[in-house]
Formats: sequence, structure tokens, C-alpha cells
Amino acid sequence: MADGPKPTLTVFTPTYNRAYVLPRVYESLRRQTCRDFVWLVIDDGSTDNTAELVRGWMAEGEIPIRYHYQENQGMHGAHNAAYGLIDTELNVCIDSDDEMPEDAVEKIIRFWREHGGDDYAGIIGLDADRDGNIIGDRLPEGLKACTLSGLHAIHKVRGDKKLVYRTDLVKAVPPYPVFPGEKYCPLSYKYLLIDKIRPLLLLNEVLCRVEYLPDGSSLNMIRQYRNNPRGFAFFRRTAMEVQPTWKQRFRESIHYVSSCLMTGGRGMLRDSPRKGLTLLALPFGVLLYLYVMGTRRSAPRAAGR
Repeated sequence: MADGPKPTLTVFTPTYNRAYVLPRVYESLRRQTCRDFVWLVIDDGSTDNTAELVRGWMAEGEIPIRYHYQENQGMHGAHNAAYGLIDTELNVCIDSDDEMPEDAVEKIIRFWREHGGDDYAGIIGLDADRDGNIIGDRLPEGLKACTLSGLHAIHKVRGDKKLVYRTDLVKAVPPYPVFPGEKYCPLSYKYLLIDKIRPLLLLNEVLCRVEYLPDGSSLNMIRQYRNNPRGFAFFRRTAMEVQPTWKQRFRESIHYVSSCLMTGGRGMLRDSPRKGLTLLALPFGVLLYLYVMGTRRSAPRAAGR
């Protein structure tokens, strides 16, 4: 990356064998009306031509690019690597099958300079599909700031949203745990911890256009659930503590029971932060466990790649 003033924003993209679609992100970044950003590509062990492709773009010099290769660790491992490398004030994840509208960086930078500061963890913006249709709901009018968990649990806002975080807060909370033999821990783990520190500013503008591809982790969530039970159980313990409503905490308890049963159930009650709620959720968790282990049906999107 050329010498000069440090950008305000890092756009980072975790990718694994997605060279066929990665140009979509690159082209959208080339079209940005504001160049106050750097693109960080985390290559999570790709065996296709991802490295050659990205290094070719770096040689073109159209936008500042950083490239990092690592052995495959899964989505959360790629995020850990990104957060270890990012040194800008703000960061946003744009997945390999997504793109940014041409004015997205400009909107992020301008909005943060006008309204941001130490009292806020970053910005919540909107996702839209390739045709421009908002994913889920718009953000509540008249609400300046809110935690991500509060937005969903209290204000009943549905659908994926684009999260822009202060890098210092992302670094201040623990990294995602990496369990041997597993490749996934829900990314919401960090988001819930940041919710305990500061709320996010609400920006009712589209910052990302998304597409759900068959090989993305979004459309394979049931399989992820089966294959990564320790990562999910770890996340559920955190969520049971910090979710803002009883209903949400009970839901997390059901999932916690299910994930624990996948690992044999040992220590389930001992390790639970809410033992009474775990006992109450036990029969429902058993049913969920039986469903997950017996189905091959994909679940809705949780986090693309």
C-alpha cells in the first residue's frame, strides 16, 4: 500500500475459493465516490486463483489493497485475522459475494464525521438485494442509536443489517474462540459484547447489496450447526447472559441445550450462566437437537462469505 495519510475505513473481505465472484467486490470498490478506505482481503486457505487475482489488482493500483493468506480456519478465524491487521478508525465486512453501492463509503465517512464519536460503537446501515430491495425492515425513524440486540429484540427490526464498527472497540473484546476440528463460531459473539459497551448509530441508507450463493455459509447454517457444536454452545452461553429480553434469553437457552447435546451433554448445567432457564429450556432443546440432527434442510442466512 502506498505511503500517505491513513484511511478512515477498512473494508475487509474474508474469502475461501471465491475467485469466481470476488471481482464483484473489487469493481464496486473501484467505483466508490470516496477513496478514504483500504480493502483488506483475508484469504482463508483458498486453493483456486484468489492470490493471483488479488495481486493483479494490487499491481493495477486502482485502490489500496492489503492481502493476507492463512491456513483455513473458517469464517470466524478469518475475522480474527482481519481484526488483528486493521489499523483504521472504522471497519466494515463486505463478503465475497456482495458489493457496495458507489456512494456507500462516502455515506459512512460523512455520517460518522457528523454524528460519531466516543459515545458510539459505530454505525448500523441497511442491506439490500441486487435489485435494490431492502433486506428485512428499515431502521426505526426518530431513533438515533441502539444496540444491535436491542434493535432486533426490542424494536422488532428484521433482516440482515450492515455493521460498521470502531476498530478500537472490536479489538477491546476477546477474539472468536477456535475449537479444534470446528470451523465456525457465530460472528454475533463479538457484536453482543460490543453491545455491552456502546450503542450503534442508525443510518437508514443502503451500504451493501447482497446475494445469497449456494456455497455461502448463509445457506448452509443447519450443517454449520451440526458440525460446530462447541462454537455454537460457546456463543449461546454469551447470548444467554446479554440478550435484553427474557424471550430472547429463553430462545438462546434452547439452542444452548441443543448444542450441548451434540457434544455429549457433559457440563451443560454446570457451565450455564442461567441454570434455571436452562432447565426450563431442556425439553425444547432436546426437540431442537433431534430436528437438527435429522434434517438436511438449509436455514436462512446468518453470515455470508
